[in-house]
Amino acid sequence: MIAIIDYGVGNLFSLAHSVKTVGGDAVVTGDAHAILSADHVLLPGVGAFGDAARKLRQTGLDAVVKDAAARGTPIMGICLGMQLLLDRSFEFGQHEGLGLIPGEVRPISEVIPADLKIPHIGWNALIDVKPHPIFASVKPGDCVYFVHSYYGAKCGDAVIANAEYGAPLTAAVARGNVAGCQFHPEKSGDVGLGILKSFINWNGEA
Repeated sequence: MIAIIDYGVGNLFSLAHSVKTVGGDAVVTGDAHAILSADHVLLPGVGAFGDAARKLRQTGLDAVVKDAAARGTPIMGICLGMQLLLDRSFEFGQHEGLGLIPGEVRPISEVIPADLKIPHIGWNALIDVKPHPIFASVKPGDCVYFVHSYYGAKCGDAVIANAEYGAPLTAAVARGNVAGCQFHPEKSGDVGLGILKSFINWNGEA
């Protein structure tokens, strides 16, 4: 069973439909027992980091995600969910993340040319793709769908793919049994469905 964490943030049912399309048994839930019993966990998210982090703490689901990670359950964050996996965010102040993958969330305006539009929205190619089980079906140059104004900075060797938008922006990260995609695989056509299928077949080992 694949638990899609419901903490009041994200297009959960579109993601659940995509998981079911590739053969996964998806359950949208905010129940700690269901999440900790799941074979795989997806952490989605849209909106502002601070609000999402607060909702995770208020529901106690921040501790549940950390517990699932410690148990070795494969976890993947999507969009804001990926950013929540990092150490901290500087979106409208400073906010603590889950600290499961090194890095911090910074505005893309700090690194891209001033004439490029923010947010970075639409289809863009994956570059600098490193071998990883969730990318088993991905080739460099495959396009995925982004919507974001902030990105994962200082992620070091946890970065497994970038996208070029006036500067390299972190597109995906991984550390141990935890991974994250800045893009939306559920909105990324066959490439995204392939990533979701690879995730639900992943045993958590790099």
